Amino acid sequence: MIKISLTTRDGREHTLETNSGLSLMEAIRDAGVEGDFGLCGGCCACCSCHVYIEAGQHAVLPPPADNETDLLEFSDARKPQSRLACQIPLEGAMDGMRVVVAPED
Repeated sequence: MIKISLTTRDGREHTLETNSGLSLMEAIRDAGVEGDFGLCGGCCACCSCHVYIEAGQHAVLPPPADNETDLLEFSDARKPQSRLACQIPLEGAMDGMRVVVAPED
């Protein structure tokens, strides 16, 4: 079981418990946390699943693909720790990761 600490756009804290194999976006949506989150369903066609990954935790993530980087360039809320949750497949090394949902653009 993977536990992820999540802060939503409204500042509420949640602990997600999920299994490997899902994307971070799917885990957030399956928990019912964000209603307008992941609008494209994980196709990397929008930025509605934009999240910030806590500093120091990027080493356990796959590097962003070019299409993810291209989409994030259009976000006014982009930060160095920005990622699209649909592009992060969850695995055991991510247990304890802290994630903040970025503000809507």
